[in-house]
Amino acid sequence: MEDARLQSYRSLLLGEILLVGLLASGTAFFAASESLQSAYELHDARLALDTSVAVVAAIVCVLASVRFLVEGRTLDLLLAAGFWSIALGTFAFGLAPVLGGGALTPQSAWALVGARLLGAGLIAIAPYVHGRISTRRPSLLAAGGGVVLVLAAAGIGLGGLDWGGTALGADVVEGAYVQAAAALLAMLWLVAVVGFGLRFRRYGRDLDRWMCLAATIALFADIHLVLTPIVSSDYVLLGDFLRVIAYGILLVGVWRAISEAEFGRAVADERARVAREIHDGLAQYLFAISTQVSMLESGAPLEEVLPRLKQASTSAQQEARFAVLALSSAGGSARFDSALRRYVELLTADGQLDVELDMDPQVRLAPDEQIEVFRIVQEGLGNARRHSGAGHVDVSISHQGGRRVVSVSDDGVGFDDATTLSGQGVANMRLRARAIDGELSLKSAPGRGTAIEVVLRAA
Repeated sequence: MEDARLQSYRSLLLGEILLVGLLASGTAFFAASESLQSAYELHDARLALDTSVAVVAAIVCVLASVRFLVEGRTLDLLLAAGFWSIALGTFAFGLAPVLGGGALTPQSAWALVGARLLGAGLIAIAPYVHGRISTRRPSLLAAGGGVVLVLAAAGIGLGGLDWGGTALGADVVEGAYVQAAAALLAMLWLVAVVGFGLRFRRYGRDLDRWMCLAATIALFADIHLVLTPIVSSDYVLLGDFLRVIAYGILLVGVWRAISEAEFGRAVADERARVAREIHDGLAQYLFAISTQVSMLESGAPLEEVLPRLKQASTSAQQEARFAVLALSSAGGSARFDSALRRYVELLTADGQLDVELDMDPQVRLAPDEQIEVFRIVQEGLGNARRHSGAGHVDVSISHQGGRRVVSVSDDGVGFDDATTLSGQGVANMRLRARAIDGELSLKSAPGRGTAIEVVLRAA
């Protein structure tokens, strides 16, 4: 594992060296050629580029926010806040003032630069901050609100400042101040490159690799701004195209990261579910076997203990088979209908219960629905066999009135709803139904059997 991580880090380092070399060569050529150090008057292109940055930064913000809500990492909270600042600042100060043919005022231009600085600063800090936050939603709302307040204060506070004249026109901000701001932006992106590179070396996470790559391109985009220090709604610089590429790479990287986070959560949920299955089923029989062995060690008569020991071991073996069938069905390695039919065969092999299974081949169950439906049916059949004294059970998975319905009904002794609905078995079935957005209803009365029905979510 460590060797693989080191190899990945070496690949990242080599890629960064090649990328920096390529970008540095292009930037050096750009700096040496006065003809390239020009601002191109392309209002529509400027509008399209700023729109792309705002949209992509907003999407990255949403993805980082979702990842924070899933994992609670402080890193993701800072990334979400940073990209929120860039997205909101670009829209409020770079796009809104020019919609309808307006021009970017010096106040808006500097507020836009301030939003970029705030965003880059939060992103640069992110890789150096560790830990998780338990109050995820309030923290995310507080971070988003804080960014809004800071940008609003910047937009108001910059209005009364005089940043000097311009050479290209009243709607262009340029000069030493822009150059200094661009240099600061480049430094922040450099800090981010180093930080995410170190994080990748330590943890080997894919997001850090993509952030390092994107921050490198953003770094050179702002170096271009240092060489051509102009902020305008009409002029396009070569570095603007690099900035759009950087945000596109960020979008891909964060999308992959959120996919990994969801996959990780699914794995964690699956592990918890498997643990619950073992605890609720197989572990109980293994405990019974252990108890019988202890009785033997204490001198209990073999002829009394051996039948119970044999029964417990047979039940444990059967439960293990049931668990394998359920998990293979949910994992896609076995057809759901085949797994359920096999389970019914195992359950009825001793002739104590007759089960009629009717499954409509047109009914399709999603992977998450398969395991929960399997366990609900298993619980219903187990109750019919162990508690109700039923001789026959009907199991149906069908379409009824345009809805997918799972039903388990037996001819057993039934029970009083008021005294039994709070039982753990029924509670577990309700939890399983809710886990797949289904609705479970149970009807029973003494002497009238029991009927369980689950209406699944719309297909």
